Amino acid sequence: MHHHVSSSARSLVKSLSLAGLLAVALAVPASAEKKYDPGATDAEIKIGNIMPYSGPASAYATIGKTETAYFNMLNAQGGINGRKINFISYDDGYSPPKTVEQARKLVENDEVLLIFNPLGTPGNTAIQKYMNAKKVPQLFVSTGAAKWNDPKNFPWTMGWQPSYQVEARIYAKYILQNYPGKTIGILYQNDDFGKDYVIGMHEGLGDQASKLIVVESSYETSAPTVDSQVVQIKGANPDIFVNIATPKFAAQAIKKVAELAWHPVQFVTNVSASVGGVMKPAGYEASQDVLSAAYLKDPKDPKWKDDPAMNEWRAFMTKWYPEGDQEDAATTFGYGVAKGLEQVLRQCGDDLTRENIMKQAANLNFELGVYLPGTKIKTSPTDFAPLEQLQMMRFKGESWDLFGPVMSGEKSS
Repeated sequence: MHHHVSSSARSLVKSLSLAGLLAVALAVPASAEKKYDPGATDAEIKIGNIMPYSGPASAYATIGKTETAYFNMLNAQGGINGRKINFISYDDGYSPPKTVEQARKLVENDEVLLIFNPLGTPGNTAIQKYMNAKKVPQLFVSTGAAKWNDPKNFPWTMGWQPSYQVEARIYAKYILQNYPGKTIGILYQNDDFGKDYVIGMHEGLGDQASKLIVVESSYETSAPTVDSQVVQIKGANPDIFVNIATPKFAAQAIKKVAELAWHPVQFVTNVSASVGGVMKPAGYEASQDVLSAAYLKDPKDPKWKDDPAMNEWRAFMTKWYPEGDQEDAATTFGYGVAKGLEQVLRQCGDDLTRENIMKQAANLNFELGVYLPGTKIKTSPTDFAPLEQLQMMRFKGESWDLFGPVMSGEKSS
């Protein structure tokens, strides 16, 4: 059949003028065939997701609920290129063996086209080899570990948020610019999360790291407090205290620094910059002038009360996720990453193969209104880190005050 068509097409072309030939040539791409892998049809695109709806990290469940609401909204508007999103989101309770079970179910039983924004470093680590062996996209994972940007070894896995190393390099750059020669003491959580930040600090400080960092003290997440570590760090008398901890421990450390009547320049990570979860429990007085960095517009910041993109987000929340907390930045995060997937799918057009999903995801260059002005979603075949910029902020009164330029934490090659 195919040969018959092409041979008659050839004889037809011969008898056409040049203009006619061009018209035929231009018409071909428009009628290009649709390409589908499992999970995609003329009618739908099936997308898998794994979230901690239960268990120790269930505060993040709202991200999955926001994404579900976003795809419901898109479907009500006609879907993407006429296809409805069938979003299948499972609970893993933040338990890696359960993550593996759910990923297998999504890929082998539900036959999804891809798994989008699964949350947590331990779970994503547990499924990374499986997803790459199966050649199914593990796209825009919800964790800041640096290892998701490794296209050479894991071409089917891609991160989304600025990595912990990127963020730490920005702090190092800020310290070198604003506190040259000042010594540094680091408190860090003894796991992938903490170690990624320490690596980033060393990279960012470069050959000055060994001179400037005078103490590094780690703690286990099973420990009740970090008080003894803070005392140990103060003993080395650094000018700057870098607090690389998850919320509970970050708050303890800020509180302990104040109790010791010690006044170093203090940094906390973006992970622990929550006013309600960290600064308030640490005490507003103890938290004054602490530094951190952000990439999202904070929905609680009055600066964005008339911002068009944030108004659009608020209208979306009110209509599609009314039970969601509009003061929780996790909902802004979920909304932003869902828009990221929408962009990838629109770029795919009618070629909804897993290979083209990754090809388009590795060819992004756009801005999202709910992220700080100047931050770009940008990827390439050799750079699987969509976001690499943050803006510094300082805690004043009862809220964060953004200042200075948006800074890039991209690794200088």
